[in-house]
Amino acid sequence: MSEELLTEVRDGVLIVMINRPEAKNAMNAAAAQGIADAMDRLDSDDDLRVAILTGAGGTFCSGMDLKGFLRGERPSVEGRGFGGITERGPVKPLIAAVEGYALAGGFELMISCDLVVANANAKFGIPEAKRGLAAAAGGLVKLPQMIPPKIAMELALTGDFIDAQRAYDLGLVNRVTDGSALDAALELAAKVTANGPVAVRVSKQVINESPDWSYADRWQKQGELMPQVFMSEDAREGSLAFAEKRSPNWKGK
Repeated sequence: MSEELLTEVRDGVLIVMINRPEAKNAMNAAAAQGIADAMDRLDSDDDLRVAILTGAGGTFCSGMDLKGFLRGERPSVEGRGFGGITERGPVKPLIAAVEGYALAGGFELMISCDLVVANANAKFGIPEAKRGLAAAAGGLVKLPQMIPPKIAMELALTGDFIDAQRAYDLGLVNRVTDGSALDAALELAAKVTANGPVAVRVSKQVINESPDWSYADRWQKQGELMPQVFMSEDAREGSLAFAEKRSPNWKGK
């Protein structure tokens, strides 16, 4: 793993930290590839259930490394997008823990995560237009589907920032904390890891894919995915654990 990225495992949670604090965690090619590799590790390791993406030194990510951009470097991974996740994220859940700034590509990384926890002092925005650029890693195509289009348009055209409370009110953030965003994200991750891994994975898949399903097809398409949940060993274990008044022993099968 590149020194631009640090990883740690705690109780089935893979913590992935962008480690370029001297550059406000601006994304370069090495960090992007590191994140993509970490997501592959998450999905391939049965002992890992959730990942948390965060940044070192009190900043989440300030966006693309503009010095690298001027050298011709692009901090994207083919098939995965900016930072290794904006076009295709992991199968398992990914939580963003945001301290400080999540701007431009950093903001686009954040909205590519499944859940977001932010410190109350965090700031968000897509200020690319101020540099003659555009939010092409999801800010223009994902954001209008997440918040009112007029607000997305304002953020894209003005480049203005919003604070954590405004982001929460718009539904971009799940939880705002006065303390450590990572600690709060670990608490949220523990709630996810307490549940059946197959059920969690398939639930994420349905929520992400169903907006593209027609009304006529949605029940059929959901039905095609449900047997792997209801016929799993975990489904039986969850029911037995409930009946026996104990915690489930999930196998992820």
